[in-house]
Amino acid sequence: MDSLGAQLLFFGILAGGANVLGGLILFPHKIRNDYKGALRYLLALGAGFMLAVTFFEVLPKTIILWQKANATDESLYFPMLLVLGGYLLTQFFEHTIAPHFHLGEEVHTDHVITPRSAYTGIGGFLIHTFFDGVSIAAAAQLDLRVGFLVFLAVFLHKVPEGFTIGSMVLAAGKGRKEVFTATATLGTATVLGVMLFYLLGSNIGFSVAYALPLASGVTLYVAASDLIPEINHHGGKSPLVSLSVFAGVALFFGVHFIVHEFAAH
Repeated sequence: MDSLGAQLLFFGILAGGANVLGGLILFPHKIRNDYKGALRYLLALGAGFMLAVTFFEVLPKTIILWQKANATDESLYFPMLLVLGGYLLTQFFEHTIAPHFHLGEEVHTDHVITPRSAYTGIGGFLIHTFFDGVSIAAAAQLDLRVGFLVFLAVFLHKVPEGFTIGSMVLAAGKGRKEVFTATATLGTATVLGVMLFYLLGSNIGFSVAYALPLASGVTLYVAASDLIPEINHHGGKSPLVSLSVFAGVALFFGVHFIVHEFAAH
């Protein structure tokens, strides 16, 4: 494995591990209650960062990549179709096949949902956690700096995501072991997304040119259709939650400047 592969594996393990950490925060109760108070702000920060990465890094890189590959054809119809496809694919799996749960609400009562519903919900999350990994690998193979920014965007929402999955499992009447298994499964899906694309992507003809727009559609969905509604739902009338979205965008530009300045020297 070369240095890029090792870096991608490290990113994948960190991101996947954050899923497990989010689930384990549910134990003990004091940590869970203290963390949940800050959860909405972390979600908002992650959503803003993820939106900024999508619009200022991933989509522009997608357009440049396709224009270089098709110098005689300036049409961006197909890559934009892939972006839309990634968005709709996530919508299909999360809301057509799997139910959607508001973050953390199910943790306070027992047997609110059936185990089947909980595991169906987890199945829906598996799609975008897998594509979290694909997004990181595809962006990094194009530009390691962009890959790092995508990794940060993914990492920021992984802990709240693990918290959500853990609350669903507890609401189905399960315990610590099942919470760990569910969150570890999601984390493993991210690592698999990273490594399968890195090892097999080019061999099966699924190049960066195709993976990047598809993954950006998934990322856009997670930020705009998953995280932002959750923020609006849990933020209430607090302006600080909304301002945290803008803080996430500002954080992106700050990290973007540091990463590109550091890489230039």
